This record gives sequence, C-alpha cells and structure tokens, in this order.
Amino acid sequence: MRINENTLLEGKKIVLVPYNSNHVPRYHEWMGSEELQKLTASEPLSLEQEFEMQRSWREDDDKCTFIILDKQKWDEPTVPEEQCMVGDVNIYLTDPSDQSLAEVEIMIAEPSYRGRGIGKEVTQIMLCYAFTRLGIRKFEAKIGLDNTVSIAVFKKLGFGELSVSEAFREVTLGMNVDEAANPLLLCNTDLQEHEYRKARDSRH
Repeated sequence: MRINENTLLEGKKIVLVPYNSNHVPRYHEWMGSEELQKLTASEPLSLEQEFEMQRSWREDDDKCTFIILDKQKWDEPTVPEEQCMVGDVNIYLTDPSDQSLAEVEIMIAEPSYRGRGIGKEVTQIMLCYAFTRLGIRKFEAKIGLDNTVSIAVFKKLGFGELSVSEAFREVTLGMNVDEAANPLLLCNTDLQEHEYRKARDSRH
C-alpha cells in the first residue's frame, strides 16, 4: 500500500518504517534461511525477484508492510537503517468484499531478537495502526502449530482459535476489535506516529 509510504511508527523498543529498496538486500539474506522459508511458507527468490516483490508490495492495495528496526540502534545517527533491521510485519486484506477483515503476519528474522518481547510490541502497534488508519475491525493470523511462542503472543492480545488445519500444520486465530471491547489494543502502547522522511533526515 502507498498509504504508509511516508509513515514511521515508533514504539518503546522498535521502530516501524516502510519497506523500501534499500532494505531489500538484507531482507534477501534473511529469506535464504530454510527456517524462515518454512515459518513464512515462502520460496527462495533471486535478488532481482526480491526487488520486484518489494515494488509490488508498495503498489498493492491489499497489503501493508513495515520493516522492524531496533530503536536503540536507529537512534544512533551513524548507524545505517539497514543495520537496524530486525524483521517485518504485514497486514493483508484477504476478502475483497470485506475491507474490515485482514490477516496479520510478523517475522522476527534476527534470532538474537526473539524472546525479548519484540514480537508482542510489534503486533500490538500494527494492530493499532490497522484499526485507526486502515479501518480494520476483524483480524486473523495463521500460525504454524509448532510456533508456540507466536501462538501465545496472539492469544495474550485477545485472539481466539478459529480453526486448526492438520494438513497444513497451522492454526487460525482471530479477533474482532472495537474501542469498548479491547482497550488494551488501542490504549496500552507507546506508539508515536511520525513522518518517515523527516524522521530519517533528522538523523543526519
């Protein structure tokens, strides 16, 4: 989506920025991992294909993508943004007839950042953004049955089990959101929204 092409979301531990071409080489390195390919149900791509994918994600009306950055590193003006990358988070509009329904997907690609509460913060911020800026009211997440950590994170945020596919070895979790029903989602974050280019330029 182009709606977030100049949006920066700042949390307590992380910063979310639009997925740009300068992020592609690092992202491509990540996706060479068989572990991440399995977790994301992805096929390995060439670097050229990865650049094409980045461009399509920017243009697609049914997908909103942010790159996750380590805020502590990002706060250092001398550290290139690509060296701050931790993973990515996506929102997919899965039903053309229902623009209020979306699937959320998060990937913490750097192993050293797992188990540190990053996934929960990123997910909560992305859900808040999707609710307030994209008009999403119903969220789903498809997670591998072996990924017990991610399942636990989503359940702590209020997601419930919708279905289990033994064939695909995944569980589908879901949550309907409104301001009255889920104040945790909307209020209990350190989320700040900034203009991405101004924030980036102010580091130099």
